[in-house]
Amino acid sequence: MSIKEYWAKHRLKVNRISRVVGIGAGSLLLGLSVVYGLRWQRQINLNQQILEITQEKLSVNEAALASATASLNALQADDQFVRNEKLTAEIEAIQTEYRAAVQTYENLIDLRGDSIKTSKLDGQLAAILKLLADRNWATASSKIKELNASIQSERDKAAAAAATAIPENVPVNNTPPGSGYARQQVQLDIGNYLVSIVSADLNSTRVMVDTASAGTCTNDCPVLALSDYVARSGAFAGINGPYFCPASYPSCQGKTNTFDTLIMNKNKVYFNSENNVYSTVPAVIFLGNSARFVGTTQEWGRDTGVDAVIAAQPRLVAGGNAAFGGDGDPKKGSKSNRSFIGATSNTVYIGVVHNATVAESARVLAALGIKDALNLDAGGSTALWSGGYKVGPGRALPMGILLVRK
Repeated sequence: MSIKEYWAKHRLKVNRISRVVGIGAGSLLLGLSVVYGLRWQRQINLNQQILEITQEKLSVNEAALASATASLNALQADDQFVRNEKLTAEIEAIQTEYRAAVQTYENLIDLRGDSIKTSKLDGQLAAILKLLADRNWATASSKIKELNASIQSERDKAAAAAATAIPENVPVNNTPPGSGYARQQVQLDIGNYLVSIVSADLNSTRVMVDTASAGTCTNDCPVLALSDYVARSGAFAGINGPYFCPASYPSCQGKTNTFDTLIMNKNKVYFNSENNVYSTVPAVIFLGNSARFVGTTQEWGRDTGVDAVIAAQPRLVAGGNAAFGGDGDPKKGSKSNRSFIGATSNTVYIGVVHNATVAESARVLAALGIKDALNLDAGGSTALWSGGYKVGPGRALPMGILLVRK
């Protein structure tokens, strides 16, 4: 049978099968469409319900927020709230003005430490304390500013007088003494400065630190006069140490006569070791006939094989050049007696630059040719001994830096 005859014979069956398949596919598509439509409608209904619930919750939250806002407004309008606000402002005024008064009082103490009479200024301070007691904060603040201006004026007058009062018989000499004590003028382009200085050869001299306390002290620490340290250690010269917190300062209550820097005393005891592990305060280490200066205390360990370790700030001279030009601190920027310790090769220097800022002191020591030097405490703490007090005695000290014969 040919293909043509076969096709003619079975075409009717094929057409029937095609119709059946077409009807079945159409029914299937229709069913799927109905099912999908029902699921889509259910999803729309569900989304609508979620939207209605969300809007309902939002309305509740908005109502709660409105209620809380109303309560806050009512609280702020309440007399107690207003009273608390006024009390807070008054407490802030008390703290601000009393801190300012304390600082002013300490400025007066510093002025007395430089042998400047303060009787008239003391009366102004008494008036300020009365204003503070009467809660007259605004007037007290104004009077504190006036008193500070008066203190600065007195300091400027004293500095001008000291600059012209250098005795004519004190020689001008920009070279330190080879050994022993000297008082000389050092000439700079900004004027002459009086310097009291002791030089000693480290080949025959040991530098040591004597302390009134046996170890680290955090409050109410013992103190001695520099002459006492000299006497009990058999020293031929000595000078006051780094900055400390004197008992006469109100701000030092709770830490009176303490110092924060690293020190190793003559008994090989390190002071303030724990809080100076990462200290950036410069230091000098004396061993044998040499002195080593480090830029930060953290560069030095805790070796007890050396003679002395003294951390003090700021660094005045480094490598023969002035290393400090000012940092904005008004105390460092005021004229006062400035103690120092320095070294060049195997010679140690201790002394005082008179009537100078710390930055001016740095320039003076550099002009003297001192290679490295550190700043020590100043003002009322200044004391220099060489066969007797050359400067001072000043206030009692928690330590003394001493020169002892080997």
